[in-house]
Order: sequence, then structure tokens, then C-alpha cells
Amino acid sequence: MSLDIASLRAPSGRTQTVAAIFLGLAMAATVGGALGFQHLGGFMPCKLCLEERTPYYIGAPLMLIAALAGGLKWPGWLVRGLLLAGALLMTYGLALAVFHAGVEWKFWAGPTDCSAASMSITTNAGNLLGDINSIRPPACDTAAGRFLGLSFAGWNAVASLILLSVGFYGAFTRSDKRS
Repeated sequence: MSLDIASLRAPSGRTQTVAAIFLGLAMAATVGGALGFQHLGGFMPCKLCLEERTPYYIGAPLMLIAALAGGLKWPGWLVRGLLLAGALLMTYGLALAVFHAGVEWKFWAGPTDCSAASMSITTNAGNLLGDINSIRPPACDTAAGRFLGLSFAGWNAVASLILLSVGFYGAFTRSDKRS
């Protein structure tokens, strides 16, 4: 039994739809993972972490619209335009992630309103309102953790690079007759 690589390709006219479905699901999974680390894992995001999620919040639904447009055989230029918008969002996401990783590695300074502060959680409900003003989010220049040498920002850069590559591929590959 042999594997024919050509049989793994999307049928003619389906490249953009497949790319859009992949991007929509991958973007949703990426930001869902970040939210899982925050809410289930207890990793408090800093200001830059929250900003890095914006391209995913916009891109995931946009790519699902692109997939729907491709599935309904709307004009190819529209589907490719939506894929290009998704690729550009991930390019912006890559820039944010590289900037944040650089801040964590102390290559350059981060935002002045993202400085180190102690995190404490109150266990006294009577003191809750008093603690609100004293609790600050984590610093942007301190990685919450590293896996294989990369922080969350570093892994976001890797994910953004892959996703922007798929987006540009889908946007500039003409495999159909829809123009």
C-alpha cells in the first residue's frame, strides 16, 4: 500500500475553504488554550498577553465566515480577501508576540504601565474592597513559565507564524475558477 501525496490535497476550488476552516479552528484553539491556562491553570495574563489575544478574537470568527463563504461558493476574491485579512491579523499577532518575548528576555523595555507588582489574593471578604486597589496584574517582563525554552509569548510567535503562513498560502493560491 502506497501513499499518494496528490490525493491528500484539497480538491480543486477547495484550498481556500480548507485553509479558512483550519485557520478558524486553530485560532479558536490557540486563544482557547490561553484562556484555559488563565482560568484553569491559574496563570494571570499581563497587559501584553491580553493584547496578543486580540488578533485571535477577531480572526477566528472572520475565518469561519471565510469558510462559510467558500462552502457556499461565493466569489473566490471574497474568500481570498478574508484569508488575507486573517493572515494580516496573524502578522500583527506575530509582531506583538515577538515584542512581548523581547520584553521578557530584556532585549527592550516594555510598556511603562506594565510593571512588576506583588500578587496577593485576599481570603477575607470584609477586606475585598480594600484589596481591589492594591492588586496589580503580573509584569510584562517576567515570563509566567517556559516550556522547551519558550514562554507563552514565544509559543504565540510560533503559532502566529504558522497561521499567517497558512493564511497567505490560502489567500494567494488560485485553485479554482471562481476568480
